[in-house]
Amino acid sequence: MQLNRQIVEVDTVPRKPRRFVFVLLENFTMLSFACALEALRIANRMADARLYDWRLIGEGGETVRCSAGVAYPLQGDLDELDREDVMMLCSGIDVQAATTRRLLNWVRREARRGVVIGGLCTAGYSLAKAGLLDGKKATIHWENADSFEEEFEDVTLTKSVFVVDGNRMTTAGGTSSIDLMLKIIADDHGEELANAVADQLIYSSIRTDQDTQRLSTPTRIGVRHPKLSSVIQAMEKNIEEPVSPALLARNVGMSTRQLERLFRRYLNRSPKRYYMELRLQKARNLLMQTDMSVINVALACGFASPSHFSKCYRAHYQTTPYRERGSHAARLSV
Repeated sequence: MQLNRQIVEVDTVPRKPRRFVFVLLENFTMLSFACALEALRIANRMADARLYDWRLIGEGGETVRCSAGVAYPLQGDLDELDREDVMMLCSGIDVQAATTRRLLNWVRREARRGVVIGGLCTAGYSLAKAGLLDGKKATIHWENADSFEEEFEDVTLTKSVFVVDGNRMTTAGGTSSIDLMLKIIADDHGEELANAVADQLIYSSIRTDQDTQRLSTPTRIGVRHPKLSSVIQAMEKNIEEPVSPALLARNVGMSTRQLERLFRRYLNRSPKRYYMELRLQKARNLLMQTDMSVINVALACGFASPSHFSKCYRAHYQTTPYRERGSHAARLSV
């Protein structure tokens, strides 16, 4: 059945479509890539014109697997791009391993030629590793934020769903690729076309670079208690130098005993236990995603000694930090 559709009039149809070159890294996230590509395809359909073209390339130029295990055929290797192209790096899990020396050298060379470059999902790491985000604002999937901040001090990391800073673009992953593409489409051909694309995607709430990628603290923990939310936010901001429960309580106008009851009632654990779990979660991210020494990981997460860190880690995860890192490295090598 042929569906009727409203053709959106655009001010000008370019003689040459704007081309996006998607660079697919091993274990890239299919959702982030597909969201970006579909937005471009639908823009062409709604305008009834070839506004955008795309090409899929990657290291080796043959095939690459997404994180779901599906193999994608590539249309080319890491060859020289046209200066008018938009390069979009697409990555996902284990981005450190996928960011090879050859990829970094190629990305740097294309950047020197003036190509606009974006990173979808965790590919902000690849751009930062290449030195292309120094002095700029960027974003990355929240799960990778801790390790990113530790490694790239010259980059201003935000919690936005996407960031455009000059000729560099980054997204937080998931459906945030849609938001970035809708901005690009609106800038290129107007809000009407961008809104039509959003409607086709059943995307009822277009986010801007002012929107944050994670749910609010009350929504995330399933509790709408303002003082509890404030305390948890303070904990999350003070991982390296933990704040005492007494001070946390005083800052929200409560006694330590009242704070204890609040945590027990809503989270079924003490403030001290909850804080410890936050610190250990960050430690696990750093162990998995960086080459920081275990001692430095311990210090970054507020532990005064490696022995205390190891004891707490083992009690929570049933393994030591050293074994955790070793088993993770073994999985990557398979």
